Amino acid sequence: MTRHFAISLPVGSSLENHTGAWRTERPQYADFLPPCNNACPAGENVQNWLYHAEEADYQEAWEEIMRNNPFPAIMGRACYHPCETACNRATVDEAVSIHSVERFLGDRAIAEGWHIKIATEKSGKRILIVGGGPSGLSAAYHLARLGHSVTIVEAEAKAGGMMRYGIPEYRLPRDVIDAEVQRILDMGVTLRLNEKVRDIPAAMKKESFDACFLAIGAHISKHVDIPSPDAGRVLDALHMLRDSENSSDKGALIGRRVIVYGGGNTALDVARSAKRLGGESIIVYRRTKEKMPAHAFEVEEAIEEGIQFRWLETIKHLSDETITIEKMKLDSDGYPQPTGEFEVISGDMVVLALGQDVDTSITTGIPGIKNDKDGIVSVDSNMMTGFPGLFAGGDMVPSERTITVAVGHGKKAARNIDAYLRGKEFSVKEKHTLATAEKLNTWYYSDAEKAVQPTLEMLRRRTTFEEVFGGLDETNALFEARRCMSCGNCFECDNCLAVCPDNAIRKLPMHLGMEPGKGRFEINYDYCKGCGICVAECPAGAMEMVPEVI
Repeated sequence: MTRHFAISLPVGSSLENHTGAWRTERPQYADFLPPCNNACPAGENVQNWLYHAEEADYQEAWEEIMRNNPFPAIMGRACYHPCETACNRATVDEAVSIHSVERFLGDRAIAEGWHIKIATEKSGKRILIVGGGPSGLSAAYHLARLGHSVTIVEAEAKAGGMMRYGIPEYRLPRDVIDAEVQRILDMGVTLRLNEKVRDIPAAMKKESFDACFLAIGAHISKHVDIPSPDAGRVLDALHMLRDSENSSDKGALIGRRVIVYGGGNTALDVARSAKRLGGESIIVYRRTKEKMPAHAFEVEEAIEEGIQFRWLETIKHLSDETITIEKMKLDSDGYPQPTGEFEVISGDMVVLALGQDVDTSITTGIPGIKNDKDGIVSVDSNMMTGFPGLFAGGDMVPSERTITVAVGHGKKAARNIDAYLRGKEFSVKEKHTLATAEKLNTWYYSDAEKAVQPTLEMLRRRTTFEEVFGGLDETNALFEARRCMSCGNCFECDNCLAVCPDNAIRKLPMHLGMEPGKGRFEINYDYCKGCGICVAECPAGAMEMVPEVI
């Protein structure tokens, strides 16, 4: 079959500008940074593991994820996938459903019992990690891979932190958390539960720890004073989610009608959980739908499940069985202002979902520790506090508070702790230029809408804590992985070889298995006239024209 190519030279270029001995520019292969990689807070090499997944090398793909993130099955469910927001595929049809492929790989690893082998020799160094949430567990995992002995001290009865106590089961099943935590413990990490560290320097000295990583999550709910004769009718969001996690009789936790005050993702989790517990859920938020900090797709999921929303309203007072709300209006700058117009609605319980703070009392009195204006711990570029050997990350430091950010902090802290213990300094490699959509030749990519995850039937969504979204099967996961356009990196399509009018491009004989952009082809500049057709016709945008060096 004859393959036809559309030649579309870059704007302003022509064959006459780059011919013969007067070549002014030459083509070269280049490494560009895929936008998905750039957007991942955990630092995953998304493009690389998708490459292995589309070749059905599932374990290799999983191992590539595990180089940076120990929780593919969890992240495939709970991460808000900024990688997909950045995905260039959206300029063709829809972004690659990266999270669903990651979940497929994570679930397969659990089902088949895949484990990570530790080839590094033991360092003899001991590290204390305070907090068994995503950041602490991530740090423990990476430190274990680097050959260190790690002990996690966790105040709760189970590890997982906000993954377990802040995310409902319908989004993140507990057996998935248990499996991925156990894999870390199987690497030799020690976990001590139901234990609090109250004096860090003393604990480090007593058990001869060489370094410590603070990874306490934001478990203190923010409050607002609402006049009420019955304080028992006001509950904070995290206590409600935690109680529903631990209670064997979940339905007894709430009343018939639950009013959730707040507009973030936690407010949605509370409202959707209350719905499943048999209550009617109403979210009251003082701003508009568009200004809600919650993710838009979660808002739509909540609406589908029958959650009611009252935007531009605020709670003013609670009486015996009613709640007084005040309507708001936006001023000329878009900020909500009170109107003096009130309405009384019925409600059995008010749940405050106004954000969370970190308990930093554990750092009080430690020499060198500084806190910023919000009370959280200040760290340097290496994530170390002012106390030598004491590092901090996750919710304890200034950052966006998501699970994936916490996982990334754990990895970064582990690498800096390792360097500190070895008397070195960890240096971050300079990033390549971003592979933006305009660098690609999307003519070669036909429309292929993303695979859709199966969804739980609506009645069961509203009445049970069963997982809302199912996973992809192997066929759909393969299809989805193959939708990746390999932005900015050669994937051996042979286009450059085929379109070169001078046969100046040669495919290297030892190309298989090489990393993207590492020289799968070479250009013979004795024959190349610098016409730029190869650059214009590279689907992945993995070539560029550079000035001729005379």
